[in-house]
Amino acid sequence: MSFFGLDAPIRYAGPDSKDPLAYRFYDKNKQVMGKRMEDHLRFSACYWHSFTWPGGDPFGGETFLRPWMHGSDPLQMARDKADVAFDMFKLLDVPFFTFHDVDVAPEGASLAESVKNLETITDIFAEKMGRTGTRLLWGTANLFSHRRYMAGAATNPDPDVFAYAVGQVKAAIDATKKLNGENYVCWGGREGYETLLNTDMKKELDQLGRFLSMLVDYKHKIGFSGPILIEPKPREPSKHQYDFDVATVFGFLQKYDLLADVKVNIEQNHAILAGHSFDHEVRLAYALGVFGSLDINRGDDLLGWDTDQFAMNVSELTLLFHEMLKQGGFTTGGLNFDAKIRRQSIDPQDLLIAHVASMDACARALLAAEAMIADKALEGPLAARYSGWASPENQAILRGESDLETVAAKAMAGLDPQPRSGRQEYLEGVLNRYV
Repeated sequence: MSFFGLDAPIRYAGPDSKDPLAYRFYDKNKQVMGKRMEDHLRFSACYWHSFTWPGGDPFGGETFLRPWMHGSDPLQMARDKADVAFDMFKLLDVPFFTFHDVDVAPEGASLAESVKNLETITDIFAEKMGRTGTRLLWGTANLFSHRRYMAGAATNPDPDVFAYAVGQVKAAIDATKKLNGENYVCWGGREGYETLLNTDMKKELDQLGRFLSMLVDYKHKIGFSGPILIEPKPREPSKHQYDFDVATVFGFLQKYDLLADVKVNIEQNHAILAGHSFDHEVRLAYALGVFGSLDINRGDDLLGWDTDQFAMNVSELTLLFHEMLKQGGFTTGGLNFDAKIRRQSIDPQDLLIAHVASMDACARALLAAEAMIADKALEGPLAARYSGWASPENQAILRGESDLETVAAKAMAGLDPQPRSGRQEYLEGVLNRYV
């Protein structure tokens, strides 16, 4: 019997099932707009919250008491953790997983020793992936937890810290390529500042731009075909982070000529902290051509920090998938569960139940979005609202064939435009009919 008390993978049982360890809506082979549901959603379980977080918070320590977190041999503990992780991937039947370097392998007394440990564990991963068919959605390096990174990694005032971070990232992207990862993620939790009194912002931004340019050059050198993904977040742990939101990241990538190789990995909880909705950040990423992948979780409306709860809001997820289906969905990205169970959820099966419930919420939302698109429930009213721009005269304005004087003359000739209803409440009602 496994750590989770189950031997057989969790299966689809249909909407009438009351079993918390059965899928009610996630039927991976069901066709949705010409693709299997699994290929639309591309679910990924994350290593850090699921297998590394002990259930602590700033006011109290470990609550989960996981056996692989205790022992005298760090590498054996990492092997035990890998066994449990791949068991969970099999039980959930998720196609992908994600990891930070220090989640999976212990840090050594030197970078060289840490890299050796990472190589040892990723050799084990390669064998398990070959046997189970589980794939790597993306890898990344943790450049924020160790005290050496308290003033940042790429943006650190000490060039030796910058160099150490470069070495750690090189090892992490090497490991990602070795495991045929489809993306590589950079999250700059310390790439920001606590106070401007000791911060040269332009210098730090230039350092960050150079760091990412070096990473892009190396990606091409080793033949890593996937995109580099930046994960925006406005704050926490830094007071202000340079990757504040999608718009800020786009401007940064444009300035440092990185748009061809770097996209964004968007997280719901981070979007909320930036004062946006998840839907806003996803739509903007598509509009700017930088959409890459998603961390699927949610925040707490009453709390002002990153709670990383499992996504359960079907209405919010329906709007997300409505936009994604219109845009063609993922290419190399997926839905990564950057989410953690609550520290009181101490039973092993709580971890499975959380994933199952959230996967069902996503599947239910995907089906609702498919129905909305088939009925043109939102697209019809949206097209009607902007229909005036379809005339040849107004298309000429957008193509740059009419100058300011010409358009002004049209207004002066007697235009008297009247406002029209935005129909917000009607559209909210439409959404509710599908969810």
